[in-house]
Amino acid sequence: MAPSSVHSWWRSLRRSQCPSDNAVDPTPALNYRLDSTEAKRQIDRIPRFRILVMGRANAGKTTVLQRVCNTTDQPEIFDGNGEKVDTRAVQGSLGRGYHNIEDELVFKSKPRYVFHDSCGFEAGSEAEFDKMKKFVTDQAKSTKLENRLHAIWYCIPLNESHRMVMAAERKFFNECDSGHVPVIVLLTKADTLNLDAVQQLMGRGLTLDDAMREAPEVETQLQNACLEKVKGWLDELKFPPQSYLILTGK
Repeated sequence: MAPSSVHSWWRSLRRSQCPSDNAVDPTPALNYRLDSTEAKRQIDRIPRFRILVMGRANAGKTTVLQRVCNTTDQPEIFDGNGEKVDTRAVQGSLGRGYHNIEDELVFKSKPRYVFHDSCGFEAGSEAEFDKMKKFVTDQAKSTKLENRLHAIWYCIPLNESHRMVMAAERKFFNECDSGHVPVIVLLTKADTLNLDAVQQLMGRGLTLDDAMREAPEVETQLQNACLEKVKGWLDELKFPPQSYLILTGK
């Protein structure tokens, strides 16, 4: 995914947020596609675009944020009062499970994007799950546009295709009503299916060179198959995501 891909997933949403602070019709426009120019205009009018990032440890969350923000740096972390947190104490927090969902993660390269990390409930903590739900509800109701939660990215890694949807994912999409905040499932680490594609082709009798040459097409088929499985599981739950996006390194 190119660094500017934040606009790509925005285009893929099947419903959009209201451009004012007033209440909106709760009926989703299932066939609606927001024009890319209009999407950029709506994003540009928001002083700070706030995103909650969710998913188990090692789901590739840090990598996604770094690519969106076009950087390899770690984010600066600010508490709820705007005070900078000592990053040495929480280095690698997204990967290992930093639990303060109220803290803001901001990359110097894209200071308008503010990220929050949900880490905690995926490990089975009911208290952390309730804290996450309260955060989503409170931020969605904020009267200030820059303080609102504008999107939720739920990362599901494809390198664990045997357990893409687990108890935490089922719990979230069954019990967490995000209201008008769109939830987008990001299928991360899709490139790891390349090895599966090569092995599958070699199992059909191809040489290693031929298998590597034909692997991209099979890799895409495997990615799409994973996508259909995840959609099949999550779309049956009470609060399914609004959209899905496969993330590759291309």
